[in-house]
Amino acid sequence: MAAALAAAVSASTTALADESGVSFWLPGLFGSLAAAPQQPGWSLASIYYHTSVSAGGNVARAREIQIGRIPANLTATLDARVNARADLGLLNATYVFATPVLGGQASVGLLGLYGKNTTSLDGSLTGTLTLPPPIGPIPVSRFDSITDSTIGFGDLIPQFSLRWNAGVHNYMTYITGDIPVGAYQSTRLANIGIGHGAIDAGGGYTYFNPTTGHEFSGVLGFTYNFENPDTNYQSGVDMHFDWGASQFLSKQVQVGLVGYLYQQLGCDSGTGDRVGCFRSRVAGIGPQVGFIFPVGDMQGYLNIKGYKEFAAENRPEGWNTWVTFAISPAPPPAAVPPRRITK
Repeated sequence: MAAALAAAVSASTTALADESGVSFWLPGLFGSLAAAPQQPGWSLASIYYHTSVSAGGNVARAREIQIGRIPANLTATLDARVNARADLGLLNATYVFATPVLGGQASVGLLGLYGKNTTSLDGSLTGTLTLPPPIGPIPVSRFDSITDSTIGFGDLIPQFSLRWNAGVHNYMTYITGDIPVGAYQSTRLANIGIGHGAIDAGGGYTYFNPTTGHEFSGVLGFTYNFENPDTNYQSGVDMHFDWGASQFLSKQVQVGLVGYLYQQLGCDSGTGDRVGCFRSRVAGIGPQVGFIFPVGDMQGYLNIKGYKEFAAENRPEGWNTWVTFAISPAPPPAAVPPRRITK
C-alpha cells in the first residue's frame, strides 16, 4: 500500500524563480507517505497540476522590471495587479534499486513537464524619467494591460533519494535540481522554464501504522538558485516544508489533510536585481483523498488534493489542485503461515 503512494509523492516539479516572486520548488510537491519505502523496479507517476494566483504591489513591479517595462532611469510608483493561471502535465519515471545503499533503499528518477501558462498584468504607472541635460527629467504616466500565454515543455528535473525503514518510522533524504532547457524568454510575461539552474536537497519523516491506519509525513528542504544568465539576477536560498496527515479507512481508501510552508531565507542579488532583498513567503492547506487498486499485475494509486494559500509576501497567492495517477510494482503477497496437521 505505501509503495504506490511513495511513488506518487516523490515526483518533483518546478515553476519559475524567486525572481518575479515564484520559486523553483513547487510547494505541495511532497505529501503523505513521502518517506515510506517503495517496491523495487520501475514506477511511473503522471500529475495534472492547476494553479490560479494573483498579486499586486512589489510582485507586479518586479514583473514589469523583468520584462523591461520600467527602465533603470525611471523613478515611478505602480498601482498594478498580476494574475496567472497554469495547467501543467508532469511525468515522472523512477527506478528503485533492490540492492541496499548505505543500509537504505535508493531510487533515481527524471521528471519532465508540458503545459500552458497564461499571465496578465493590469495597472497604472506614474513617475519621472531621468534624462541628461538639456532635456532634463520628463514626467511619465501610462496604463498597462498586458496578457501573455505560453505553451511548451518545461525544464528537466533529475532526482535521487534514499529511504530507511524502522517499523512504523520511516526516514528519507533526497537531492534534486533543475536543468534549464524549458521554454523561457526573460522579456516574456509567461514562461514554462525558469532560465537558470538550481539544486534542492532535504530530508523527511513518515509515521505509518498499517494496523491503525494512522499516517503523518513531513519533508524539509532547501533550494540554492544559480544566477539567471539572461537577467544577471540570482534568487536567494529558499526553505520549504511540505506535510500530509491521513487516515486509511481501509487498505484501499485514504482521507486527510495536506499543507506547506515556503519561506525565502536569503536576499536576492546580482547586477540585474533592481527590487532589493525581495524575500518571499507563502503557506497553504487543504484536503486530500486517495484510492489504491490493482492494474494488471501492478498497483495503481489515484490521489486528489487541493491547497488554499495564505500569508503570502512578495509572491502571488491563490489556490492549486493536484490529480496524481501512479503505477508501481505491487507488493508481494503476505506470507501465509503453514497449516498444522493433526491426527
